[in-house]
Order: sequence, then structure tokens, then C-alpha cells
Amino acid sequence: MENIRSIQLKRLHGRLGEVMYQLTRVQFSVFGPLDVWQPSINAYRCSDCMAICVDLAGVDKDRIDLQVEPKRLLLRGQRHPPEPAAVGNKPIQVLAMEIDYGPFQREVEFPAEVDPDRVTAEQQKGLLWIYLPFLTHG
Repeated sequence: MENIRSIQLKRLHGRLGEVMYQLTRVQFSVFGPLDVWQPSINAYRCSDCMAICVDLAGVDKDRIDLQVEPKRLLLRGQRHPPEPAAVGNKPIQVLAMEIDYGPFQREVEFPAEVDPDRVTAEQQKGLLWIYLPFLTHG
């Protein structure tokens, strides 16, 4: 009976090793930018505007395209993969790559109309803040 348990455990151990190999092979063989990724946002309705905060760490201002319509916002751009910049620190192996890079796009629909002509935006500490004043009919 002891030999049967030992054989079963060895077989199970071998199967687990195969599963782990497959998971690792898939995870590390897919390195490369996604077709398009979506940056995370926080959206707020304030008394006289919508405020949207977009997580765009590492994205230069000139790589961001912002299009505003009365009922929606379309944000597009590009982020380069972050890599060590110091001389002598050229990567020789990727151990983990969880930060999205490449082209991005995010669309946000509004619950009320905003005035596209009065939109302002500013970058602070890797976050893009977009202020969208509500449209006033007057």
C-alpha cells in the first residue's frame, strides 16, 4: 500500500510540475505591448464640473490626445516601456512586467453635457487631471 501512495504522489508531483511549466511558459512568452490598454481612472461629479483623474505615470504630455464632446471624453496616447535608465543598468532578463505600455485609449461617457471649449487639464505626480465644466444654457 505504501508503494502505491508513493507512486501516486510522484505522479501528482509530476503533473503539478507540468502545470507550473505551462503557466510560466505562457506568462513569460507573451511579453510585448497589448494592442491597446486602458489607463485606470477616477471620475467625480462636482457642483459645476466633472473631474477625471487618469493614471498616466511615465507618459509625456505630448504623447496624450484628448478629445472632448458634450457627452463623452476620448483619451488616447502612447507609453514607452519603463526600463532602467542609469548607465550600466541595461536589463539582461525580464523577471516581471506588469506595467502596461504601448498605445492606450479610454472613453468616458458623461451623465450631463459639458462645455468642450472650457476644458482644462494638468499633470500632477503621474496623474492627469481633466476638469470638464458643465454646459450652461444661457
